Amino acid sequence: MAGKQKKSGGIEGKYVHVYTGDGGGKTTSALGLCLRAIGHGHRAAVIQFMKGRKDIGEYKARARLAPYYDIRQFGRTGWVDLKNPSKADVALAHKGLAYARKLLESKKKPDVLVLDEINIAAAYGLVGVGEVLELLDEVPDNTWVVLTGRQAPPQFINRADYVTEFVEVKHPFVKGVPAHKGIEY
Repeated sequence: MAGKQKKSGGIEGKYVHVYTGDGGGKTTSALGLCLRAIGHGHRAAVIQFMKGRKDIGEYKARARLAPYYDIRQFGRTGWVDLKNPSKADVALAHKGLAYARKLLESKKKPDVLVLDEINIAAAYGLVGVGEVLELLDEVPDNTWVVLTGRQAPPQFINRADYVTEFVEVKHPFVKGVPAHKGIEY
């Protein structure tokens, strides 16, 4: 049965979640899944693509939740030009995928692995859709993977076991209200 805790402490099953859509909350939901896993003594890791800000809450929380939680960023502090990503942005995204592979092969592999913003990174060619699918094929048993970001490629949706689309119905940002520290970042 998926999700049950084994005597070894791992999570049974091997599932892929996709959180996509134009609404907010994809990363927040993935982090909530991590928190739930950590609460049961599981390890969670977040690899953020196209993000490089160290002042965000999920990054700052790593010291408080260690050794059960780790987060690594593979992006610059500025925005990626999605129509024309720089060589540096592409190289950082590939470093993120390489790190994910290394992490999944390690003795401290996470029970939950979040590839944050991988959907949009793949949709705009920073990483290949096929490269991500190959990584998913290499995920060991008893590891759950969450792919977040807008514009999830159809191949990710087809491969996933869980797919949730976030739809923006109402958001204060539309009225010019800036993001709230500690809640939205």
